[in-house]
Amino acid sequence: MEQIKNYEAQLDRELSKYPLIVKLEKECNVPKTYLVAGSVALLSLMMLFNVWGKLLSNLVAWGYPAYASFKAIETTKTDDDTQWLTYWTVLGFFHIIEFFSDIILHWVPFYFLLKVNSLYRLFLPQTKGAQRLYIGFLRPTLLNYEKNVDSGLNKLKSKVIHF
Repeated sequence: MEQIKNYEAQLDRELSKYPLIVKLEKECNVPKTYLVAGSVALLSLMMLFNVWGKLLSNLVAWGYPAYASFKAIETTKTDDDTQWLTYWTVLGFFHIIEFFSDIILHWVPFYFLLKVNSLYRLFLPQTKGAQRLYIGFLRPTLLNYEKNVDSGLNKLKSKVIHF
């Protein structure tokens, strides 16, 4: 019980950094931690029972990462740019795989909850999931086929220009 109170206090401190959540707490007269926990629980249940599961998981995939990418573009640092370029590259690969395996994934129980969990692991800076997946799999694969892809793109480009 003591540990739960510590987590709640830590979450309350973190949520106090966001004026919108502080404003909601005052207007609803409900603690910030309860508002966030309730929202997460509701969204998780919706995904669990596939009520707008695809929409909600796509909002997770695009919402925060798009805003964080905007913030990264507006800074002079380049390490955050690399993080978000890597995330978008891995997400694109993820969506291609998802497109071709959609029929199979439809039958996987709790797919959208699993997908959202995977997305969090991809974009959270603490986990660096996108970087790991990129370095461990995607980069070697792309390097292996880079010459073939470049050749095909150059041929396509010359046909489009002459069209």
